[in-house]
Amino acid sequence: MHSCSCCCLEECVPQQCMSVRATLLEPGLVVLQEDLLRSLATMMKSRRVQVLLILAVLSFLLIHFQFLPCSNNASMEEKPSPVHILILSSWRSGSSFTGQIFSQHPSVFYLMEPAWHVWVKMYQNSAKVLHMAVRDLVRSVFLCDMSVFDAYMSSQKKKSDLFQWETSRALCSPPACNSFSRSDIITAGNCRTICGKYPFSKVEEACKTYSHIAIKEVRFFDLKVLYPLLTDPSLNLKIIHLVRDPRAVFRSRENTMAELKRDSNIVVGSQKTKGEMGPYNTMQVICKSHVEIYKAGRQAIPSFLKDRYLLVRYEDIVRDPLARAAQMYRFAELHFTPELQKWVHNITHGKGQGAQAFDIGSRDALRVSQAWRETLPFKKIEKVQNVCKDAMDLLGYQLVQSEEEQKNMSLDLLFGQNSEE
Repeated sequence: MHSCSCCCLEECVPQQCMSVRATLLEPGLVVLQEDLLRSLATMMKSRRVQVLLILAVLSFLLIHFQFLPCSNNASMEEKPSPVHILILSSWRSGSSFTGQIFSQHPSVFYLMEPAWHVWVKMYQNSAKVLHMAVRDLVRSVFLCDMSVFDAYMSSQKKKSDLFQWETSRALCSPPACNSFSRSDIITAGNCRTICGKYPFSKVEEACKTYSHIAIKEVRFFDLKVLYPLLTDPSLNLKIIHLVRDPRAVFRSRENTMAELKRDSNIVVGSQKTKGEMGPYNTMQVICKSHVEIYKAGRQAIPSFLKDRYLLVRYEDIVRDPLARAAQMYRFAELHFTPELQKWVHNITHGKGQGAQAFDIGSRDALRVSQAWRETLPFKKIEKVQNVCKDAMDLLGYQLVQSEEEQKNMSLDLLFGQNSEE
């Protein structure tokens, strides 16, 4: 008897060929019954009929195995992975406003400085020691695992116990709060009044319904700390590195010194925050961190950083808010809706002077960004420039050599660089 591997040849009887074809079929396919096999064998009087039937079966198998897995993959890929956006900055750099550009987008779940809870709980440690705890918290938030806050908050916590929760439009609209629509532009004041009573579990529930998750954080001083997140296959992380003229940052920090005292102690140690040089010691560390983050993000070799780091200067935002907002949205894979365009224009072209600390209301953003030139004593400017010179040179901020240059508003102190996407 010939082997059935030759069933395409005339020596094989029809019953043998059909038996072989049946065993080739995957479990779950229709198995031909014995009586059908006998009937077909009787009908197949010629070799041509046999060959045609074999080709038909083989064609069916080819189509089944080639296209069935693809249809399965298509169904698995119906819901794309979320995009994770980290706005990386330092205190008083316009980061709260930049965070709002993302928070007000209807596709974004946003949290402002969730690592505040880590620093409050573990304030006796240095910023460097706290890096890992902050990174782990940020990763958990990106994955919508809010149980990470259990280590830093009361077991009886409510949504309103989360730091600056009312600045998140996502926590002021369904499912976190039913009083507003997800497409509304929602102010922190309105949200705080109406939406504070909801349970903390709504934070995680809301997070899981968004395609983009954005976090604004000021508690990272080294981009290398974030490399594990950038290489984490469960994350699609993009980093927006926001910087501001150190002289403007210094003036703003002077106006909010009491609010920033604990953070400054963690940054440089309580001893170095004292005395006349205390504020400059803090600025030196902040400026150095921006240099290191910039170098690691823009000039580094790691391939995983390609197209995932964007440097943005606050001064560029206030000079052309719509263009810079559009740039950041493209980078984050977000659509710039007409409603958001109108909001960005209005909030940067108001009459307010930004007098209230941490206020994100409408203001004359361009004038506010230059206020240090009119109010900061030149002696202080010299000291800031001395400790932040490397950062200013690298990021495109021109030094002033005299009070006359400082107050000459026709003198542009911003180099035209670092504006690529």
